[in-house]
Amino acid sequence: MIHAASTRRSWLAGLLGFSLSLASFATTIPGRAADLPIVIFAAASLKNALDEATAAWGKETGKTVKVSYAGSNALAKQLESGAPADIFWSADQAWMDYAQKSSTIRPDTRTDLLRNAIVLVAAKDSTTAIDLKPGVDVAKALGGGRLAMGNVDAVPAGKYGKAALTHLGAWEGVKDKVAQAENVRAALLLVSRGEAPLGIVYASDAVSEPGVKVVATFPADSHPPIVYPIARTKDSANEDSVALLKWLQSPAARPFFEKQGFTVMSATK
Repeated sequence: MIHAASTRRSWLAGLLGFSLSLASFATTIPGRAADLPIVIFAAASLKNALDEATAAWGKETGKTVKVSYAGSNALAKQLESGAPADIFWSADQAWMDYAQKSSTIRPDTRTDLLRNAIVLVAAKDSTTAIDLKPGVDVAKALGGGRLAMGNVDAVPAGKYGKAALTHLGAWEGVKDKVAQAENVRAALLLVSRGEAPLGIVYASDAVSEPGVKVVATFPADSHPPIVYPIARTKDSANEDSVALLKWLQSPAARPFFEKQGFTVMSATK
């Protein structure tokens, strides 16, 4: 009897082990990839709008979305290094071009979806007034402080900001007074904390941060068009990302982005 009971326990343990192994294997086959979270690599400036949008889509579909936010430059490099993601959403064309050239996205899924603007912000209680016209003296407005902005050689918002300041003839006067941040949200934080009197961020960032106010908006012709392209990554095996990408381009998603100050360029039915 003891031997029989022992044999039965061994058989049950073996069956349980086999079942667990089968379940583990099932998560690795293509048909089960859709059960995994959809991973988006997105520009930091998209955070508020995209958090709300993906939460709404997840509630509607029951699917899980995880978003990694950073500078578009950092995200493109991570994709190139093999970091797993299903969708890449850049804050400029250059880093999406980089991703396309490094074969980390599917070019046929690439879409220019949003537009933005860059603005000069100060702490909400600041009395600074400035007119962003050719010949403007931004250095004088800093009053000895620093100008917070994204890295001017890599971060899209920083590149747009440098282009605008150069166009207005103000770059030479402030280039040694710039506090360069790893992404636009970090630059925004410097201003909201009072660590920098002025900062250059996207209009959408200013909407999301109650601790700052817009002092002036840079003329649209002072910098290249600010366009946010989105695409599915080449290595994505999660078919749910196809549906999510389509939904982000639909009229249903438009309000989430317009609420944060973005302009939606196109939408599918």
